[in-house]
Amino acid sequence: MSSTVSYWILSSARNGIATLQGGQRLYSRCASNRIKSKWRLFARGPATLKNIAPCDGLALRKAYRHTSTEEEDFHLQLSPEQVNEVLRAGESAHKILDLVSRVPNSVLRFESNQLAANSPVEDRRGVAACLQTNGLMFGVFDGHGGHACAQAVSERLFYYVAVSLMSQQTLEQMEGAMESMKPLLPILQWLKHPGDSIYKDITSLHLDHLRVYWQELLDLHMEMGLNTEEALTYSFQRLDSDISLEIQAPLEDEMTRNLSLQVAFSGATACIAHVDGVHLHVANAGDCRAILGVQEDNGMWSCLPLTRDHNAWNPSELSRLKREHPESEDRTVILDNRLLGVLMPCRAFGDVQLKWSKELQQSVLERGFDTEALNIYQFTPPNYYTPPYLTAKPEVTYHRLRPQDKFLVLASDGLWDVLGNEDVVRLVVEHLAEGGRHKPDLAQRPGNLGLMQSLLLQRKAQGLQAADQNAATRLIRYAIGSNEYGEMEPERLSTMLTLPEDLARMYRDDITVTVVYFNSDSIDASYKGS
Repeated sequence: MSSTVSYWILSSARNGIATLQGGQRLYSRCASNRIKSKWRLFARGPATLKNIAPCDGLALRKAYRHTSTEEEDFHLQLSPEQVNEVLRAGESAHKILDLVSRVPNSVLRFESNQLAANSPVEDRRGVAACLQTNGLMFGVFDGHGGHACAQAVSERLFYYVAVSLMSQQTLEQMEGAMESMKPLLPILQWLKHPGDSIYKDITSLHLDHLRVYWQELLDLHMEMGLNTEEALTYSFQRLDSDISLEIQAPLEDEMTRNLSLQVAFSGATACIAHVDGVHLHVANAGDCRAILGVQEDNGMWSCLPLTRDHNAWNPSELSRLKREHPESEDRTVILDNRLLGVLMPCRAFGDVQLKWSKELQQSVLERGFDTEALNIYQFTPPNYYTPPYLTAKPEVTYHRLRPQDKFLVLASDGLWDVLGNEDVVRLVVEHLAEGGRHKPDLAQRPGNLGLMQSLLLQRKAQGLQAADQNAATRLIRYAIGSNEYGEMEPERLSTMLTLPEDLARMYRDDITVTVVYFNSDSIDASYKGS
């Protein structure tokens, strides 16, 4: 991408910023069609518009960050080494060994990375092993309206799943330890990522609610516990319910009260995978996504989607929403491809503005919260008649792993907005081929001048950088730096990484990717053993 194009990206984005001031609240409005905020807000009261560019009804975002206007900023370029440093800062990789026998299991290793567009980043990720039951869990959590809900869900959801899978005997041991004030059995072993600034432990308040949950499971008197599909479904819904109830209950500690409000009034979509031997379950609520990379016996690669996006482009979601609300709301439950005209995903944690009654919202917010300081948006969408409109109930998919299932990709929608499923599989396969682990057999594109140019650019890019050792990094690199032919343009990549904070979100979203590699030999052995 030439410096002229780089200049156009920056200058057009800056020209698209408009200030909307009304009711002493400040928002920014962008003109980019590439990335749309998940939330669309409506300002109340008289408003004054200054320097408005056409925005096609895009979301209004609060503009607290500095907008630089110096022309010299437009020409800032990173060196290849600096590009790699930025892209690889959030890398994480682990080889997986069975925690008891110390031998490889069905998961061989995983690689993960994250690149922020929002400041602070609103995506979260998590990987943990269940210590009282079998299984590994991988999760990607995409926050909106702030990072608080995604942070809470990433720290707490795995505990709910792990407890749901426990046997009656293990739950009785947990309860006995609490009653006698003895140490609890360890529940999870977390595998850390860069930037995990908050220790993933259970606070006293959260432990109290988790305990109430396992007491209710004990009352069910199920010797073997819930099956995995039930555990995932109930865990999503129960955590979302607890998030809602925690802010409704009186809390003496001001910090806990403020954080609970931020968690409830922001939101997060979630996609988690639970792997136990050859049994793979994926639970999804929202528009994160999970796919399998499959290599057939003839060497050809294919993609197997394991989730469906829960948004206005999903016919089954539209049908579900219409079934759950009166026929008089058929034309208003989805407006401009958004739930009630404001939210892109149709399933999410938090977002109590789309779940609570107007009266409940008002009663909670009237308890003396400084909503301005806490960045809490107070508004009621039009046509808000029969809440709840939003659910955190996940769609759960089961897949029995086969030797040809080579890897799983979990990612937030920042990746899928710009790369298709097949593109993602191709890029991971190319990554494996460069490491000498697989020989990809991919369909060749027809030759033309554009393709020849893109191949030259790819060779140039490869000559400027060492190959990524992490597949998630490769995916992020191509998501923000590839051209229309899917090939890397170094100047475009550098420009996208040097966009100031106030412009970055106009052209890309937070991107979080985890790639899980399966042990084909171990999976094959399990079939032969059975």
